[in-house]
Amino acid sequence: MGFAVRVYEAFKDDEVKAKVLAEFIEKVEEVISNNQVATRQDIALTELKLVKEIEQTRKEIKEVELKLTREIEQVRGEIKEVELKLTREIKDIELKLTKEIEQVRADLTKEIEQVRAEMRVEIEKVRVEIHKVKSDILKWLSGFFITQTITIIGVIVGLFKVWR
Repeated sequence: MGFAVRVYEAFKDDEVKAKVLAEFIEKVEEVISNNQVATRQDIALTELKLVKEIEQTRKEIKEVELKLTREIEQVRGEIKEVELKLTREIKDIELKLTKEIEQVRADLTKEIEQVRAEMRVEIEKVRVEIHKVKSDILKWLSGFFITQTITIIGVIVGLFKVWR
């Protein structure tokens, strides 16, 4: 039985006072039940619960940190592997390119030497042709000079015959 009912029973002779006192006590009980003051024991229990929750949260944070650290290290390891693989691939490509460049250089050198040899042959042919043309010109000029000389001698002889 609540205090309000007891007060009502105690003052039921004066019903108006009994109702007022019962209502007042109900309100006071309601306020007390709504605004219960925490005891030291309640505070200590709450503090213990909070400390336990904080420790649990710290533990979870450490677990997450460890997990993330492991994942980061794993990713770093994967990055290292990729770097090594790429370095090997780059070296392989450089080696292939160097071989290809050397092959192209050798082919071009061979072609250059072949062109030089062909040019030497052509130059020699041109030289022979030039010598042939020179000798033909010399023959023609010799013939021309001889013919000219004979013609001049003929003209001179003819002039002597005319003047004589």
